[in-house]
Amino acid sequence: MSKSATTLIALAVGAAIGATAGLLYAPESGEKTRKKIKKQARKAQRDMDEQARKTYAEVSQKAAQFTSSLNSTATELKGSIEDRIETALSSASYKADEAILALEAKLEQLREQNAKLQKSNASKEKA
Repeated sequence: MSKSATTLIALAVGAAIGATAGLLYAPESGEKTRKKIKKQARKAQRDMDEQARKTYAEVSQKAAQFTSSLNSTATELKGSIEDRIETALSSASYKADEAILALEAKLEQLREQNAKLQKSNASKEKA
């Protein structure tokens, strides 16, 4: 149970005990005693309402802080992910360029070998 809920329960129990004790030990007439009890009950109600407002304000503030923190974390993660994607794409592009250059070099070697083979086949056929 939360601290504020415990406080509210304790306040209500204290008000009930106080009202009962007031009735039992009242040196005044019943009418005056009833007025005092009504007055105390109103005061207890105001105190509980005030405690409830404070609790609501605290919860609202904590929720706002949590939301702000969550938004901040999400923004940081978004930036981090975007940076990682950009780095990965850049790296992939660089690697693709290297692969293309290596394949072009290999293709050129194969063309040269093919040309040599064709020359050697052509000279064998003439002979």
